[in-house]
Amino acid sequence: QVQLVESGGGLVQAGESLRLSCAASGSISSVKAWGWYRQVPGKQRELVATITSRGSANYADSVKDRFTIARDNAKNTVYLQMNSLKPEDAAVYYCWAVPYTGSAPYWGQGTQVTVSS
Repeated sequence: QVQLVESGGGLVQAGESLRLSCAASGSISSVKAWGWYRQVPGKQRELVATITSRGSANYADSVKDRFTIARDNAKNTVYLQMNSLKPEDAAVYYCWAVPYTGSAPYWGQGTQVTVSS
């Protein structure tokens, strides 16, 4: 089992930056990839960024060149640095981890990001 706890959400103005953190605990060595998803009311949860255990990162087109995902193995934490935020980036952001076993991924409880125009 892996437990994920997000933090760092809040209210910012368009153009500003925010960094989300996801603290992981439990069977961390069992995780193949980490990531961030986001969801707004009435819409499906969408992938924002992922990073593999080897450090390979991928991003949704909508956040490329603005967001950066990173891991700090010493702190068992995954970060999402969000720059040049836009109102359409407002959502609940969820941390995600998928195990090597192929079983269901783990999810955090989510953190709210609000971007005012």
